Amino acid sequence: MKIPSPCISVCKFKNGGYCVGCGMTKKQKRKFKRLEGRKKLRFIEALRIQQQEVGLKANWDRAYRRRCRKKGVDCPLDRAEAAASPELPPPNPVPAPAQ
Repeated sequence: MKIPSPCISVCKFKNGGYCVGCGMTKKQKRKFKRLEGRKKLRFIEALRIQQQEVGLKANWDRAYRRRCRKKGVDCPLDRAEAAASPELPPPNPVPAPAQ
């Protein structure tokens, strides 16, 4: 599966060298292009943590999902969220009342 770059085409490097759109540095943008497969997924997971640390607003998630839809690919954010949320255990059966 092809994983789109986290870049959302804002590309303004303020805030200590971090892009105000995606939260990546210029060096990270170059690095992402050279990554393959699961390494790209791990990069995006680490980027989301970095975005919170540098105070990036939550608009990136929505813009990145839109970008994935336009490209016709599954969004890696959806896969990461599904993997992070544990499934609930089946409910305990309620014992029948004693007669």
